[in-house]
Amino acid sequence: MSTLRRRGFLQLASISAFASVSRLARGLPVSSRARPRVVVVGGGFSGGQCALALRRANPAIEVILIDPDQRYVTCPMSNSVIVGLRSLESITVLRGGFARAGVRWVRDRADALDVARRRITLGCGHTIAYDKLVLAAGIRFLWGQPEGYDEAAAARMPHAWQAGSQTELLRAQLRNMRDGGVVAISVPAGPMRCPPGPFERASLIASYLKQHKPRSKVLIFDANNHFPKQDSFSAVWRDVYPDMIEWIPVVSGGAVLRVEPAAMILHTTQGAHRVDVANIIPPQAPAKLAADAGLAAAHGWCPVKLDTFESTLAADVHVIGDACIADPMPKSASAASSQAKQCALAIAASFSGRMRPEPHFDSVCYSMLGPGRALSIHAAFGWADGAIQRQPPPAETDDGGEESEGQADIEARNAETWYQGIVAESFGGGRTTHS
Repeated sequence: MSTLRRRGFLQLASISAFASVSRLARGLPVSSRARPRVVVVGGGFSGGQCALALRRANPAIEVILIDPDQRYVTCPMSNSVIVGLRSLESITVLRGGFARAGVRWVRDRADALDVARRRITLGCGHTIAYDKLVLAAGIRFLWGQPEGYDEAAAARMPHAWQAGSQTELLRAQLRNMRDGGVVAISVPAGPMRCPPGPFERASLIASYLKQHKPRSKVLIFDANNHFPKQDSFSAVWRDVYPDMIEWIPVVSGGAVLRVEPAAMILHTTQGAHRVDVANIIPPQAPAKLAADAGLAAAHGWCPVKLDTFESTLAADVHVIGDACIADPMPKSASAASSQAKQCALAIAASFSGRMRPEPHFDSVCYSMLGPGRALSIHAAFGWADGAIQRQPPPAETDDGGEESEGQADIEARNAETWYQGIVAESFGGGRTTHS
């Protein structure tokens, strides 16, 4: 194709795409549409799963997904990228599965939500009306906590808690660190995305250091006094990475109060700590869109009706994933995916007049401990007395204790199988950029 013909084709495609979005974004009143419209904001695990589940539940529902990113980099398995066990491409997902399922993807950001008029304003300025909205926009960071930690500081002390460029930055810093250096991981207090994640990260970094920089050490500064699967992690650290990982709880001065990025110094109640690599995970809250729309309660997270995930603060708006309050469920990809399915079934039932199914949820968090070694946390959740209740584990399983080497090997294989499955399910069979 000649340059002029190619340019003309691209211009025509651009005009066509703009016209398509414009037709969607006229903000027509709900009553003027022949079929119900559900708009999903956010194309991660929860948003993608919900959009696809809505199409499966009732193909007559018009499903529009709003997300600005051509590709999605998953947080699950990103810790393995940091230490070179995976490539970033292997956790990068394409978006083609949505179109194949009949979901209309609008590649733009959602700038504002008008819950009274049931409209979303896009970054381009157009609006999209909805019958029901599903907000799956995830989290934002509370910059300034600890003191001195802002977006500029993240270029020196990466958080790597949103996978992508920050993942690569932390990986590069580990590679360039001297043997005998100190890696610090700062864990915030309060609800956070993937609670076992910092401890998986510490384990994987220790595995890298043991092989490449054996005189180095990992310090975990924790603003809490306990963490998930603590006995199992501690046993692995003691047996596999002896004297390489030190966990410092809040009662021992684990909360980082202030950072000096230029000097690579962390300040706690126990004094100043100079380190070589600092991974600062800041406190988290729901995405700005949710907060601005008044969907967050005074404590910062979004309250929902747990059988439908409809907001208790706004009608016809459902909040799923990391932003909502769904205790005792963790903020994890698998929990978000489980919530998305229930939310989709509840919305589909509301349009058809059918009874919605009784809620049932599950969650699994896999934590890699090193090459070919992992542990997991499984949980099932039922519905009782109008609330989500964690169901007791089978008698033969336990949430604590040591993991045998054989079991850790099996769990590593299970982790890979789970990851490939949830990616395929949440993104419509969408392939990663490297398979």
